[in-house]
Amino acid sequence: MEQTERKDGMKKPVIEPVTRLDRQLKYTGTILKIYEDTVIANGHEAHWDFIHHDGAAAVIPVTDEGKILMVRQFRNALNRETLEIPAGKRDDPNEPTIQCAYRELEEETGYRCEKLEYLMSMNTTVAFCDEFIDIYVARNLIPSHQHLDEDEVIYVEEWTVEELEEQIYSGKMTDAKTTAAILAYARKYLR
Repeated sequence: MEQTERKDGMKKPVIEPVTRLDRQLKYTGTILKIYEDTVIANGHEAHWDFIHHDGAAAVIPVTDEGKILMVRQFRNALNRETLEIPAGKRDDPNEPTIQCAYRELEEETGYRCEKLEYLMSMNTTVAFCDEFIDIYVARNLIPSHQHLDEDEVIYVEEWTVEELEEQIYSGKMTDAKTTAAILAYARKYLR
């Protein structure tokens, strides 16, 4: 492998950029599309999996008492229930994530709000998937009612930020969007 010298005298490899030669759709599901990419990486042809997702939004709903509304639901991929912030995919690839966030807040928790505040964006699984989630904070919650899909069973629970941090640091909460959002919220608003 060709190397070049750095300013500090150390050698570093010369890395060629990866070039995509082809992308072929292999499967279309309800929330994702799976592709096989043919690439040239380090001068060698390789085949990489790629999963496309249209994007999503999530919300940290904060009660007047400062507690966070969380949703508990069964996740088939993990074969267990998880505790998460409310979230969902965009209905259309061009739907603004803030519109998606307003909808998902009410659908999953039974509360709505007049104004959402942007907190952060994240990519969930950068090695093979382009899913991104924009995360918002909702305050001044207004009671409404849940609008669940016919196959959804979601329980709404109130938690303190300290209790949620304990769930994260004990390894009980493993959902990436939720852990990132809770820690970012605590850092931005409570510290």
